[in-house]
Amino acid sequence: MCRRFILGFLAAVCLQLICVQADEHNHIYEKGDEVVLWMSTVGPYHNRQETYSYYSLPFCKGPKEVISHYHETLSEALQGIELKMSGLNIEFKDPVKKQEYCSVKLNEESYKAFVYAVKNQYWYQMYIDNLPIWGVVGEPDEINNNNGETSYYIWTHKKLDIGYNGKQIVDVNLTSESKVELKVGRTIPFSYEVNWKKSNTKFEDRFDKYLDPNFFQHRIHWFSIFNSFMMVIFLVGLVSMILMRTLRKDYARYSKDEEMDDMERDLGDEYGWKQVHGDVFRPANHPMLFSALIGAGYQVTVVVLSVIIFAILGELYTERGSMLSTAIFVYAVTSPINGYTGGGLYARMGGRVWIKQMLLSAFMIPALVCGTAFFINFIAMYYHASRAIPFGSMVAVTCICIFVILPLTLVGTILGRNLAGTPDAPCRVNAVPRPIPEKKWFMEPFVIIMLGGILPFGSIFIEMYFIFTSFWAYKIYYVYGFMLLVFVILMIVTVCVTIVCTYFLLNAEDYRWQWTSFLAAGSTASYVYLYSFYYFFFKTKMYGLFQTAFYFGYMALFSLALGIMCGTVGYIGTSLFVRKIYSTVKID
Repeated sequence: MCRRFILGFLAAVCLQLICVQADEHNHIYEKGDEVVLWMSTVGPYHNRQETYSYYSLPFCKGPKEVISHYHETLSEALQGIELKMSGLNIEFKDPVKKQEYCSVKLNEESYKAFVYAVKNQYWYQMYIDNLPIWGVVGEPDEINNNNGETSYYIWTHKKLDIGYNGKQIVDVNLTSESKVELKVGRTIPFSYEVNWKKSNTKFEDRFDKYLDPNFFQHRIHWFSIFNSFMMVIFLVGLVSMILMRTLRKDYARYSKDEEMDDMERDLGDEYGWKQVHGDVFRPANHPMLFSALIGAGYQVTVVVLSVIIFAILGELYTERGSMLSTAIFVYAVTSPINGYTGGGLYARMGGRVWIKQMLLSAFMIPALVCGTAFFINFIAMYYHASRAIPFGSMVAVTCICIFVILPLTLVGTILGRNLAGTPDAPCRVNAVPRPIPEKKWFMEPFVIIMLGGILPFGSIFIEMYFIFTSFWAYKIYYVYGFMLLVFVILMIVTVCVTIVCTYFLLNAEDYRWQWTSFLAAGSTASYVYLYSFYYFFFKTKMYGLFQTAFYFGYMALFSLALGIMCGTVGYIGTSLFVRKIYSTVKID
């Protein structure tokens, strides 16, 4: 069962990457062909992620009981996209005059359910040919009530205006009509009508109406990109000027020291980064955890970059669940990168328990993701929300981890240990560690770590607002060109800042640069998580245990992944810098 699911899942994702238009059908209709109206979810407007099945409210279905096709992907199940057949008979280019399809007699329970939904501004979501449609359940009305009490009304008529271009659906609009007051014992009829209109909109442009160019291409957005770009130029110039100038003086001083005899050298005032050459390439503390983090960071960086490029080339945001499907697929197939880099680094550090390191590296990110999702799943199940992940989807994810990710990571680890596992430090490591001298408080690793993430966060925090808004509010993020540019800027700023921090640390004769460089770059994530608190309390109107747990749980996961990615990039840049400066100076 697991094997069949994995093969089908990988084939579906590959087909989706090759042809964006291929989903549950090919979007081509002949006159009279069946068009399915899917009822998806319903939930409070201000809590976008708190969604429930559309029929969790006492709505009724249409008379149609059987449809010709249905398809649900793993990513839809994981995202809580629960599709239920509406039962409405809709055929391509065949208009339907206003007609009643069912009715509901309100008892005490159904009356309270509808009133609660109207009080909390419940919206529902539907799909036709993968095009989302939103509508409001009802609205309160205090004006027409003479006794001062609030009356609650529900919209009972759905008017669908569907635009077509040739044999393809290119536009869908919903108009809610026929407001009926909610009262116990009243029978509420539900009706619908369908109008077909010819449209000049091209199929590839049909999703443009859902985008908000005024929001994402606002001058503040452009200014933030320009500001970050100028920061990169400034930082790169500053790092080049300071380090090259300082290192030139260091090289001159150390070259002069080489010409002194032993007596003069002992009497001289030696200090600086050269003094720790015998310890700077000493293995980091906890090498197994460190190498697993670096391996996972390599993989996450490749996945993020790949998904951004796929989103730019294939417009993945136009297809339901395609973004998550692509991310899962890319993460699975890039597992050898994790094993190769993490296993090679662990071998160079002298690690011998390589199987344990490989397991830690392979399951670190999946365990964090699944653990967070499992915790939130309990709350979702308690609320009977559609975000509750089905057991079958959990089994599918477990199969992908065991039968795809683990073997590929094992292959990468074996290759990494054999091809990149030989120690290649340019300096010999002393048998006895050199004592670390006392230094000023601002040169301590903890202070450097906390300061190291400020500038990288400053280069991306405006973009974080747009990303947060697209995920937690009703915006569709589509400016992935901006995201790619910000991603590159973040990487450059992170490397520059981490190199400066490491140089100051080594100059203070503290050789604990591996963890310091990783954590200094990764501390960007702590500022992102702090910003998420500000965004939650001041930029949203979210409320309730479910939405709060969902928000802070997944924001912690997002920040942790960002921290591992930035930490790895910072370590890579710093490692190249350290090797360069110590391989240039002649050391006895």
